[in-house]
Amino acid sequence: MIALRFHLLAAALCAAITAIPAQAQEAEDRSSLTIGVGAAYVPSYDGSDDYIAVPVAAARGKVNDFAFWTRGTSLYVDAIPNTDPNGWDIELGPAVNVNLTRTRRIRDPQVRALGKLDTAIEVGGFVGLGKTGVITSDYDNLSVRVSWTKDAGGAHKSYVITPAIEYMTPLSTTTFVGVGASAEYVGKGYGRYYYDVDAAGSLASGLPVYTGAGDDSGFKKVSMNLIAGHSLSGDLRKGWTIFALGGYQKMLGDYKRAPIVDIAGSSNQWIAAIGIGYTF
Repeated sequence: MIALRFHLLAAALCAAITAIPAQAQEAEDRSSLTIGVGAAYVPSYDGSDDYIAVPVAAARGKVNDFAFWTRGTSLYVDAIPNTDPNGWDIELGPAVNVNLTRTRRIRDPQVRALGKLDTAIEVGGFVGLGKTGVITSDYDNLSVRVSWTKDAGGAHKSYVITPAIEYMTPLSTTTFVGVGASAEYVGKGYGRYYYDVDAAGSLASGLPVYTGAGDDSGFKKVSMNLIAGHSLSGDLRKGWTIFALGGYQKMLGDYKRAPIVDIAGSSNQWIAAIGIGYTF
């Protein structure tokens, strides 16, 4: 992934890119690869009311029915092969995420005065269940997934749990649409690191002292997105596909009340993205 500032908001964009080959796979295609690039307009951090344009890249593929894919700055590898593309797909495997929150491109002067934070390398795993051929056709796909990762370095020293649900359906051999929703549950160390303001930070930024986000673990945000794509080659299973995405997220609880959100930012945030992908 391109190491620029975006995180779970851009995960929805990557879902759009990587959904392209999943809509209609031939049973004999035991290996495949889709790569995509695009541009997104996103908040400069979760809870910001300042927006930045960022380039993004994503990939999805499988080798002998073992799948891998990216979501934002995360990489997932499914250790259970899916040998029946028209049946149930049980997912289980490792996950790693590079958390770039507040490491660069902070537009708000008060939040910038709090200083840049360290990049967190979050390592863990995920479990999920998917089904192809659910509602509209033999090729639509419904999947649910939960990931758990923990900071393996010295940044927030806490964990992130992300439940998500996605539904994708082709409208024809050339067009697909989809909807997705996710949430983010974080440990109190995460809230303390990214959303609390200590006395020194208050003096530097003018924001009030705040310790609410670091008191307890809890849900930080919920997100929703809508996706649409169209094949330029006449077949979603190969060649070029263009896509567009729109998304919304809502900050919750003590994270919504944090000064970097309530005073310097906003609890309501939006994302827009366009891009192109290629399936080999």
